[in-house]
Amino acid sequence: MKHVMSITYGPKIDPVLDGRCKQTIRKGHKVAVGDEILFHGWGGRPYRSKWSWRTRVIVGIVNDIEVESNGIRFSDGMIYDWKSHFCHVIASEDYIYPATGEALKAILSGLNGSIKEPVEYQIIRW
Repeated sequence: MKHVMSITYGPKIDPVLDGRCKQTIRKGHKVAVGDEILFHGWGGRPYRSKWSWRTRVIVGIVNDIEVESNGIRFSDGMIYDWKSHFCHVIASEDYIYPATGEALKAILSGLNGSIKEPVEYQIIRW
């Protein structure tokens, strides 16, 4: 399956384009291993301007997770607190600045609304 996704988080754009960043975290469970993603940026205001760049990737790993107010829960039931080393690593691999679980939570909340109940997300790697 093919997907089109924008990247608007500034610290992540150059690392995606030059191949250093190979991960994104997205709401829902829509992506599978082997899918193709066309990432793009916006030339101006998102959804109201032309694309400024694009790059294609093939998905190699997908982890279905639930994002909760107190952390990230994996499909095996294990939950990692936002302050855990594990969440800091996930933030680092996603080029979140600063690379902390708390900053990752803030970014996800800013994009998708505050986290009150468990919400399905995916960690997508290529």
